Amino acid sequence: MDRITISGLTKSYGDKRVLDGIDLVVRPHEVVSLIGASGSGKSTLLRCINGLTDFEAGSVTLDGVDIFDESFGRTGLYKRIGIVFQAYNLFPHMSVLDNVTLAPIKAHKVRRAEAEARGQELLERFGLGGFARTYPEKLSGGQQQRVAIVRCLATRPDVLLLDEVTASLDPELIGEVLGIIRELRTEGMTMVIVTHEMSFARDISDRVLFLDQGRIVEEGPPGQIFGAPHEERTRRFLDRIIASGRLGG
Repeated sequence: MDRITISGLTKSYGDKRVLDGIDLVVRPHEVVSLIGASGSGKSTLLRCINGLTDFEAGSVTLDGVDIFDESFGRTGLYKRIGIVFQAYNLFPHMSVLDNVTLAPIKAHKVRRAEAEARGQELLERFGLGGFARTYPEKLSGGQQQRVAIVRCLATRPDVLLLDEVTASLDPELIGEVLGIIRELRTEGMTMVIVTHEMSFARDISDRVLFLDQGRIVEEGPPGQIFGAPHEERTRRFLDRIIASGRLGG
């Protein structure tokens, strides 16, 4: 069964059409990366996939069920399709562990002891076990972003959406976050990733989609997209990336 199916997805802000009839299937355990210039619709597409942003036309289904079907319920949908943003959005007045366990306890009614055991296990797994009682302001940017990913994983999502999760990090911290994503890939997590880290997208993705003006201009395996793109618009975009030194060998 297809994990996510998007059909004819259309979204506008006023007179500006941000998504223009997007069709996309994401299969179970697949990693799909979305690339393109700022304003091409990548982040809006992610927000539509888990219902954070409404759209005018089209549909999004998870395992064959429309995401707005009442069988999900809003919290149920957010549990199954998790999203991590560029901004960490951690609650500053709560410890790391409390940030991680808030949604399981409050939204999904998991017992506190069970939620804390799961949270501590995830923190340990991703090198954050010693920070469970620490407050976010004491963490580096890379550590905070790792906590944000752990918080999302605490609800055991079927699909993980990652929206420019390294964009606000110093270069030396980016590796901390990308390491987690690589590990999740090896475990079979279904992921849709918006990124400007082209070499990372090339290395981790099963498929890469190039978006321009709200449309999927080209899609294919990383070797084709980055090595021999078919579309002129894709080539122009990648030529600029290569010229800026952001696509290594």
